[in-house]
Amino acid sequence: MSAQNGPPGTDPPVIRIVIAEDQAVVRRGAVLLLSMEPDMEVVGQACNGVEAVDLVRLLRPDVVLMDLHMPVKGGVAATREITQALPGTQVLVLTTLDDDETVFEAVRAGAHAYLLKDAAEDELLETIRALRRGESRLTPQIARKVMDQFSRLARSTPEPLAAAAPAARSAEYAASPHGAAFAAEALNDKEQKILELIAEGMSNRQIGQTLFLAEGTIKNYVSRIMEKLHANTRTELAILSRKQRRPD
Repeated sequence: MSAQNGPPGTDPPVIRIVIAEDQAVVRRGAVLLLSMEPDMEVVGQACNGVEAVDLVRLLRPDVVLMDLHMPVKGGVAATREITQALPGTQVLVLTTLDDDETVFEAVRAGAHAYLLKDAAEDELLETIRALRRGESRLTPQIARKVMDQFSRLARSTPEPLAAAAPAARSAEYAASPHGAAFAAEALNDKEQKILELIAEGMSNRQIGQTLFLAEGTIKNYVSRIMEKLHANTRTELAILSRKQRRPD
């Protein structure tokens, strides 16, 4: 299915979406909902993780709605493959699973947003549009689960350097995709401010307008912050920022 773009200079291009969901009824319901939106188009459907990865590689959609509990290959593994191969594709996890470990694994795999299937229709649609704008979205409850997992990880790992800088100490460890842990580097004042704006859901363009810097400059800052904090996505950065502000 091809994308249906609006006339040049008027409406923005439609958001091209792949739905990965093994339950046919749920999948068809999502297709019906999204097809009613003039700025969205479902370009592909997958009933397992292998199909999802293959479809995304072929169609290169803007957003993937990803269920986590699927046959052949689960949603976490599929998310990891998709985000590593196609960083321009945003993954929105839409699932019934909300246990701490599953949420944490999905975010670490590269998911940009996480919603439960009982979310309101308007919330789902707004989250898809937010991802298109370059934002990351997690509900407060989901963000808390991931923060708690980061805290448990830090408590289970020996202290790195006694003289660690405060900014680094507050977010000492972030788990690697392979389960290892790394000490985070300290952020300078500019990087810390950008991290706070990311946590507020701002895109690179919005951050640039706020700080009077070019969007490309902000992109470079974000990449450096990710390196320092060993984060894979803006979602992780937002969570780490909230963790820094969380009282002990």
